[in-house]
Amino acid sequence: MKTSQPLTSVEICAGAGGQALGLDQAGFAHRALVEIEKDFCATLRLNRPQWNVVNGDVSHFSGILHSGVDLLAGGVPCPPFSKAGKQLGAEDERNLFPEAIRLVDEIRPRAVMLENVRGLMDGVFEDYRRYIAGEIAKLGYETDWRLLSASDFGVPQLRPRVIFVAIRKDVAGDFRWPEPLATKPVTVGDALHDLMALNGWRGVDAWRERANEVAPTLVGGSKKHGGPDLGPTRAKRAWASLGVDGMGIANDVPTADFVGMPRLTVRMAARIQGFPDDWLFAGSKTASYRQIGNAFPPPVARAVGLEIAKCLTKRKSFALAA
Repeated sequence: MKTSQPLTSVEICAGAGGQALGLDQAGFAHRALVEIEKDFCATLRLNRPQWNVVNGDVSHFSGILHSGVDLLAGGVPCPPFSKAGKQLGAEDERNLFPEAIRLVDEIRPRAVMLENVRGLMDGVFEDYRRYIAGEIAKLGYETDWRLLSASDFGVPQLRPRVIFVAIRKDVAGDFRWPEPLATKPVTVGDALHDLMALNGWRGVDAWRERANEVAPTLVGGSKKHGGPDLGPTRAKRAWASLGVDGMGIANDVPTADFVGMPRLTVRMAARIQGFPDDWLFAGSKTASYRQIGNAFPPPVARAVGLEIAKCLTKRKSFALAA
């Protein structure tokens, strides 16, 4: 959705650009993208030199200069709520929901969109979800939480994500959550067949038949990992059932006479995450995979962003007509 006067946004914890790209495709022009990791910022600048990328801590970022933008978005850190961690929630020093609430107050956008891991919907965090929604509601917003699966929006991966949307009360009545696509998601085999075949691997067709499901949730993007792999033992077993060796990330695709289970390359992992093939990643293989493993799939961000854009654009049109 593109308009003569694009909707505007500010994004925090922008990562490698999964959400930013999806929102760009939905018609939002980014006024600023805040990200603390240098490699992630390098990726954003590499792909979109025109974007205003702010390399810094969100807690030091003031939203006052961006007051009145249409959307405040972000993917606040997941570890405080992840089942893979201790689930310390509000007590975790990495929890940035308080900073997001501060920025909503400073910017007063017409809409807010924040994403996080499925663990945030666990019963142990029910009170904290109410707190977040309540604080933002006090600022004049209607709020809602929704668990969305990436595979429902064309991504060849399950990847359930929790999305929080807040719409200013004067426009909230027009927002609708996106509906899942009518078509089935592509399988891992179909999604990666052309990449696996680049070096003439003779076993690629048989591999595609085995990899006949969508991927498990891509994990392994933690700083604490010694190197890039596809996650804990359970995740590796799920990948093995699809004929993928999850013990690491490959430097290249299989050769013609390769025998065994291939590993994903960085580009394959990016495609599994929903990134287009022309989206590049700055840094080493490990740094690149961390960026991919932590990303919000662009097609999901686009789907939610389009619904927010419809809501906001409709109200802008009414105001102009009046």
